[in-house]
Amino acid sequence: MCEYCDYLALLTDAGLDPTENRQRVLEVIGGNNTPLTAAEVHATLARTKAINRVTVYRILELLVQHRLLDKINGGRAAHYGLAPNQNHAPHPHFCCSQCGTMVCLNPDSLSVDAANLQRSYAGTIERIEVLVEGVCKTCLKTRHHHAHQGAPGRAAGP
Repeated sequence: MCEYCDYLALLTDAGLDPTENRQRVLEVIGGNNTPLTAAEVHATLARTKAINRVTVYRILELLVQHRLLDKINGGRAAHYGLAPNQNHAPHPHFCCSQCGTMVCLNPDSLSVDAANLQRSYAGTIERIEVLVEGVCKTCLKTRHHHAHQGAPGRAAGP
């Protein structure tokens, strides 16, 4: 759980009834340092108290609609993270094209000039999502390890 966020207040300020399950979903997502898939949120919640998978999906979508969560599309499944608020600055994400792992990047690692972007677009920009794709260090290590092992089944010289 993020020590800075008051999930009850976030729900109430968004005009939502602060049900126990909504608070639990926010706590699970806020307590992780990487965005989570719906399946990961469900599995985490189910460890402590039974909850229907469909209920988790509905809560996630509701919290996205009310801008308490961001839905980050990339990789094999959508991931969910806390939406920017007074305690969490907007930031880009990295998604591994091999294993689907998604991580948060430092807010200062990539900057987007929202004001300049808004000047160049006649509509209203409400949210900017920056997703960087590549290969994570774990997959790079695995790839490097396999490349340095000889080809399987080859006999050593005469």
